[in-house]
Amino acid sequence: MSENAEALHRGLGERQIRLMALGSAIGVGLFLGSATAIKMAGPAIMLAYIIGGAMIFLIMRALGEMAVHNPVAGSFCRYAQDYMGPLAGYLTGWNYWFLWLVTCIAEITAVAIYMGIWFPDVPRWIWALAALAAMGSINLMTVKAYGEFEFWFAMIKVVTIVLMLVGGTGMIVAGFGNGGVAVGISNLWQHGGFMPNGASGVLMSLQMVMFAYLGVEMIGLTAGEAKNPQKSIPGAINSVFWRILIFYVGALFVILAIYPWNEIGTQGSPFVMTFERLGIKTAAGIINFVVLTAALSSCNGGIFSTGRMLYNLAQQGQAPRAFAVVDRNGVPRRALLVSIAALLCGVLLNYLVPEKVFVWVTSISTFGAVWTWAVILVTQMNFRRGLSPAARSKLAFRMPFWPYGSWVALAFLGLVVALMAYFPDTRIALYVGPAWLILLTVLYYKLGMQSRLPVQYQG
Repeated sequence: MSENAEALHRGLGERQIRLMALGSAIGVGLFLGSATAIKMAGPAIMLAYIIGGAMIFLIMRALGEMAVHNPVAGSFCRYAQDYMGPLAGYLTGWNYWFLWLVTCIAEITAVAIYMGIWFPDVPRWIWALAALAAMGSINLMTVKAYGEFEFWFAMIKVVTIVLMLVGGTGMIVAGFGNGGVAVGISNLWQHGGFMPNGASGVLMSLQMVMFAYLGVEMIGLTAGEAKNPQKSIPGAINSVFWRILIFYVGALFVILAIYPWNEIGTQGSPFVMTFERLGIKTAAGIINFVVLTAALSSCNGGIFSTGRMLYNLAQQGQAPRAFAVVDRNGVPRRALLVSIAALLCGVLLNYLVPEKVFVWVTSISTFGAVWTWAVILVTQMNFRRGLSPAARSKLAFRMPFWPYGSWVALAFLGLVVALMAYFPDTRIALYVGPAWLILLTVLYYKLGMQSRLPVQYQG
């Protein structure tokens, strides 16, 4: 198939982007019960998700302001280069590429584990390879094919949560699955109160809650391939907070009302328990299927993200020029194939290297999430300051509460970093993350990438 240096095709419709926005914000963790975060905060975990969701909404609105004004494939990586400088764009792009590379490795491994529940005699590496081959093939077809698969992956998650919300509400109000005796919501304040571990418990859970939202910024990457970004991007972003409120907080409200918070996670997934109480005997298999599709969705989105980010880095002169081309379907095939090849190595390494080494590598992705969100906020502030009053008044989609909303969100990310430093399990990210940035910076100057940039810094 012939390849050229033309632009990506705009094949993503509004329907697909809206569901992708929701699907990217609902991960595997919710279906497995978010048990660890609940143990920290008790029923008050809902407050942590609301606060975190509000901050994510501000970050997404900052990204949306720039994406609607200038809808390009590289999204926040390109904006970082244009409004913070070439080095910032380079660091953000490669950071995000590696972040999703590591995430995909974890998700492919998860797929193998979930399939092992049904087929325990099949070696896990076969399922990991099959998942990578399937998701890689989808991404190599057309962006429309990718969007359609993501639409249905997200739909499966949404339908499952809606059914759980309806069934759980029936248990709470009418006693479905409980002999006709309404369960009520007293579990929300019994067993030590609504905030059994105090405000400190809510604070401690924030760093785990925020990483549940990782991936929502992927909507910015779709701007370069959306049919009508001026309409679809604002619609998708504006719905993020309310959908998080309904699907995350709503699901947690039902779960925490039905089950004592200090028992959640001790008897399996609360989703499985709820469906079984409603008389669905195959609940465990259904939830395993849903979690499997959630992992495949994350892997699919990760391959999409790594391919587009590598394509953008090549366009900016910060990766080999060969990756700055698309095939006749508008797919950055070479960039995708390199990412898929890297994932093959990653799957192998995941089985060969000691577990502690893998934890060190994944800590880079943890740090990379905070870096990406902070860069989006700083970039948007620089972007807005660089506009004339007349240009500001013509912005089609604006960051609310500017500049105070941006500063509040940045301060919140600073709090998350402080919490990461507090916990031994996440503290290593603050050592490995900056070391990774230093290594990237050394390579940047060593390879002379600053002299090969086609776009001038506008800051």
